[in-house]
Amino acid sequence: MPRGGARTVSGPPPDPNSLRQMKAAEIGGWKTLPAEGRTGEPPEWPLTEATDREWAIWEDLWAKPQAVVWDEMGQALEVALFCRTLAEAERPDARADIKKMVRGYLDSLGLSVSGMLRNRWKIAPSVDAVVLDLPAGAGEAPRRPGPRDRMKVVPSGEGT
Repeated sequence: MPRGGARTVSGPPPDPNSLRQMKAAEIGGWKTLPAEGRTGEPPEWPLTEATDREWAIWEDLWAKPQAVVWDEMGQALEVALFCRTLAEAERPDARADIKKMVRGYLDSLGLSVSGMLRNRWKIAPSVDAVVLDLPAGAGEAPRRPGPRDRMKVVPSGEGT
């Protein structure tokens, strides 16, 4: 096992609000995925015969927002391997290494929060989101008192 040095996923995940990372991301910036997910039928199953459980996972995954990018990048094989591994990991007698593989797939396919951040993907706000009529300034954070707030105005002639 190698020691020291940077690893592929070492350090904190990218922050979409970081000014420093915004400059670095100008080359390959953040990709916004549609909240409604990928439309249409899932691609053809690329492996040998799928079980009912694998097929159910396959159909569910290809309706997610991340599936838009998988389709663009031709990742049907990787998604199918994830489906097969996840179905195996769900069994009561599943080995620990299979479960670790599932975790790796979750990150690499952008199905976990950290995987979404590392792939620099974010999901667009939903069209169905409820818009609340809040009073002006309701969404702002309260202002912290500063040194000027502690000062007291004394009219001239008083206090002497």
